[in-house]
Amino acid sequence: MNQNKLFNRTRSQLAISYAAVMGLILSLLGFGVYQAIAHAHWVAIDRELESVAGTLHDSLELKLEQPGRLEPIVNELLPNLRVIGVNGIKEQIPHRHILSAISESYYYIRLFDNSGNLIATAGAYPEELPPKFNSKHWQTIADNQGNIYHQISVNLHTKNQQNWGYFQVGRSLQEFNDYLNTVKLILKLGLPAALILVGFSSWLLAGLAMKPIYASYRQIQQFTADAAHELRTPLAASQATVESALLMPQLDDKEAREILRTIDRQNRRLTQLVADLLLLARMDNQPIAEIPQLCCLNDLVSDLVEELAAMAIASKVALTSQLRVQQPLNVVGNSDQLYRLVSNLIVNAIQYTPAGGKVTVILDCSHQEAIIEVQDTGIGIAAADVGRIFDRFYRVNSDRSRHTGGSGLGLAIAQTIARAHGGSLSARSELGCGSTLILRLPL
Repeated sequence: MNQNKLFNRTRSQLAISYAAVMGLILSLLGFGVYQAIAHAHWVAIDRELESVAGTLHDSLELKLEQPGRLEPIVNELLPNLRVIGVNGIKEQIPHRHILSAISESYYYIRLFDNSGNLIATAGAYPEELPPKFNSKHWQTIADNQGNIYHQISVNLHTKNQQNWGYFQVGRSLQEFNDYLNTVKLILKLGLPAALILVGFSSWLLAGLAMKPIYASYRQIQQFTADAAHELRTPLAASQATVESALLMPQLDDKEAREILRTIDRQNRRLTQLVADLLLLARMDNQPIAEIPQLCCLNDLVSDLVEELAAMAIASKVALTSQLRVQQPLNVVGNSDQLYRLVSNLIVNAIQYTPAGGKVTVILDCSHQEAIIEVQDTGIGIAAADVGRIFDRFYRVNSDRSRHTGGSGLGLAIAQTIARAHGGSLSARSELGCGSTLILRLPL
């Protein structure tokens, strides 16, 4: 329970940290996108105003004859022209191509004389705009109601190149501001939604990331518990033997020797267990400890069957071999480790095969791989246990393993050696019908 809380808390912290970092990144990205959009539209407005002002400038200068005076023909160029102090204005000619831009409802034009006095207005001129003249080329101004306008000021000359005055072309920024407000709203609504999705995704990803860690933690925890249990058994036996000996007032030679044999047997078991653990730890860090050499599997199988024949006879099990290849099968690796690998497989098969059973060691090859199969007619393995028989300290039958002195590390060592040599070790079994361990090694 506490471990689950620990991993859930770690998972939550990972998810929150990831969501916070992604939220910061998305916020900065959203701000950058907003600034890029605003800048792009602002540049577009400036270019549009420059284009309109340039077109009108060139057209007006061809019509102006005297400084500060508007010629009647100007009415044809500017929509809604109104001269300051004059009520009757001649109707302009509509739908001229040159006026297509300023005919829009958000453009206006102001004409000033050389002294900066407002002479006339045209287009959608806002009446609330202050009439004060400012000769600055680019200006962003506001009217009495707080509406924002952007305008450009240009010098005007007559046909004779005399200074006629100034004219300004401007436009309302209401549409521009509305667009930016829409972008802001999208970003403000999109960022929390994105953070919710990121948080949910972070929780799932943190869970996926924690799975192998949690599995490793459980494996280490199980390994520690199993190792402690395996070490406790011989230590407890030795301790009990010593305590019983200390309670005896006198010990004869026979009793003393029996006690020493018991302690020696338990010490040997401890020594073998520690040696196996050290071997596994060493192979995890350095798979092949010695210089690799060629190892003939034909000789290895034959030698092991011959050497373990006595053990098979003592267990009343028939041990045979089948060499299905005529040519020598050589693999590159550590001969001592490979010897122990195959030996563990055969010994394991003998121990789990009842009296009268049979163990067969088969050597074959396929697709540049050497195959060693150890088949037995033993008790078999349940389907739920087949995938776990290579775990350290795992036993299918604990009572029988302890009777034979096994520590549950034999198959784990065999699999580690197989992987260190680039091979694989698998099992195929049916409960009550025997098992087959299959070793594949690259030739």
